[in-house]
Amino acid sequence: MGRDRKAISPAISSVILTNAVVVLLLVTVVFANNFLSARMAENEFSAMKQFMQTTGLQIDDVAWTIGRTQTTKYASKSGFVNFESLALNYSVYVDKGAGYVFLTNFSTGIILFNMPISKYSAGNNYHERILPAGDRSFLQEGTSAPVCHVYAIEKVPMSDGNYIRVVAAPSVRMLNSTISTNGEIKNYFKFYLPILLSGTHPRYSQSITLVGRMVSYEPESGVTKIKIIVTTPKASLGFDQDFFHFDNTVKEIDVPNGSIMQFYTGEVIVSLGLYI
Repeated sequence: MGRDRKAISPAISSVILTNAVVVLLLVTVVFANNFLSARMAENEFSAMKQFMQTTGLQIDDVAWTIGRTQTTKYASKSGFVNFESLALNYSVYVDKGAGYVFLTNFSTGIILFNMPISKYSAGNNYHERILPAGDRSFLQEGTSAPVCHVYAIEKVPMSDGNYIRVVAAPSVRMLNSTISTNGEIKNYFKFYLPILLSGTHPRYSQSITLVGRMVSYEPESGVTKIKIIVTTPKASLGFDQDFFHFDNTVKEIDVPNGSIMQFYTGEVIVSLGLYI
């Protein structure tokens, strides 16, 4: 052993140590870069949850005012906003004492922020409700009730790619009022549903432009029951009941005999990348 003390020269030892240090530095740099990229994507996704919540509230502002225009810009390095037309269908039935009769149906699109799971992932079947918090019913009651469900979901695989998404999906708001005229009491049940329609998508900028186009309503008197059914026309593409996470696809509302129902819809044109 004593005779082998100079088996490796100082120069060779220095080269080996230098290479080892370089390898450790490269591993550290790669780890730090991946960690930083993951944190940046996570922060971006968190910011987009707030952005989509704001978009859901703006839909309510635009839907009931013809000609109103609202543009919101966002900044994203990893994801993009997409519009999926005719993703939800709401059918309305009324009962005047002789059983349910079909009244009308409405189809609407949804707005999505998509981030590839290669950039950020919370795990398959992840679901987080943003607005309204903790309530999965597509029928919301009260003057402050939202007309859009906003939630985050990761559901893979899907036909359009593997993403974690933040979704703004139109829902129904119900208001009830009682009016007394000359001693006669009338019960009114008003329903509000925004209809999202596809506009132009030049994608010159990262923005969503909403334009209120038309407000209409379907009246019906002498009602005793109301039923609303939601279906998913694009279930074969992955936009099914599991994607929307509604607590139920059918809602029945018992109302006083002879009630008046008014179902309001507001058409909203959704354009992506168009700044007005």
